[in-house]
Amino acid sequence: MLANKQTRKVAIVGYNRIPFARNNTAYTTASNQDMMTAALNGLVERYKLQGQLLGEVVGGAVIKSSLDLNLMRECVLSTSLNPATPACDIQQACDTGIESAVYVANKIALGQIEVGISGGVDSTSNVPILVGEGLRKALLEARRAKTTLDRIKAFAKISLKDLTPAAPANEEPRTGLAMGGHTEYTAKHYGITREAQDQLALESHQKMAKAYEEGFFKDMITPFLGLERDNNLRTDTSLEKLAKLKPAFDKENGTLTAGNSTPLTDGASCVLLASEEWAKEHNLPVLAYITHAELAAIEYVENKHNLLLAPVYATNRILQKAGLTLQDFDFYEIHEAFAGQVLATLKIWESEELSQQFGFKALGKIDRNKLNVKGSSLAAAHPFAATGGRLIATLAKLLNEKGSGKGFISVCAAGGQGITMILEK
Repeated sequence: MLANKQTRKVAIVGYNRIPFARNNTAYTTASNQDMMTAALNGLVERYKLQGQLLGEVVGGAVIKSSLDLNLMRECVLSTSLNPATPACDIQQACDTGIESAVYVANKIALGQIEVGISGGVDSTSNVPILVGEGLRKALLEARRAKTTLDRIKAFAKISLKDLTPAAPANEEPRTGLAMGGHTEYTAKHYGITREAQDQLALESHQKMAKAYEEGFFKDMITPFLGLERDNNLRTDTSLEKLAKLKPAFDKENGTLTAGNSTPLTDGASCVLLASEEWAKEHNLPVLAYITHAELAAIEYVENKHNLLLAPVYATNRILQKAGLTLQDFDFYEIHEAFAGQVLATLKIWESEELSQQFGFKALGKIDRNKLNVKGSSLAAAHPFAATGGRLIATLAKLLNEKGSGKGFISVCAAGGQGITMILEK
């Protein structure tokens, strides 16, 4: 911390990502380092950062291999940035991309650095495969053994069951439920219909398809491994096609399907943040400013429907601190992990009765025409740590094109956490 230092404005001056890919498709063999390096190299090339010494590069992955040790630093060393640029890893589930931006922004605001990059990456295809716990313990015991006999005794403890490998589980450790399983509880608890979820999913695909047609993403994406756009996007989907999909989590009475939920995804994104002075020196326009951010958590073990509702608390707090109402924004970017989560959040905001259960007054309705106007996660898909960078980039570009205004970001995350952010132009 710097004492007696006035905080400075934090500018968003650049962005880049690679196309997002459904798992086991285009990026099947790509590592976290491969994807993050590609996103960073695209950023470096677009903004002519070759040889530049930056204050810090910060990001991370939710699913990491032991080979991802010092991931972000290794990625930096694979770019043409000045190799003296430091880096660090952070992880906060699906909040990672936003939280890494907060990390960098705070250092800029305090005057500790002038410029930095935030980002995130995830592969759900090229995942670490773990050995069984019995095999792991036996191997460690053999490693510690001082004699051949002791090593043989350690290996003798291994059973056939111990040889079964294990992939990372896509579930909450404290409940054993996947996020989709929790969101089924959310949809039922708040009366969110299958039809409403499918409609939101359809709109997400339609909006993103139109944005691609208009060239909105042309300066935001670096092609990677033959992919030029997000391959989860369905330009020909319809309510009829979505209605034919079977429930994915509650097979009997569920409303969540593969169509109104995000699939497992691979991808990477990054955002270039700087002080106004650095941006001016390097002839980069200020796209928008990060002005506020708020993190929250919620109990979800006993109340299983709460898992992805922490942004409800974060929204109320950030609005109070910023002196704003929910209706004061020109654009809203709400992460579409599941259509049911988005619709439940909107319903809580609008309902006095439901809001009181969270301890605050209803925030009111938003103009749905301002929500995820270029499509969001249901269309682009969701590489966990990379989603935040996509949201910041999209909102910053929207505000820059408008020339003024305010934008709001809300992201839900595993572990009952959530984060919000306000951008202004």
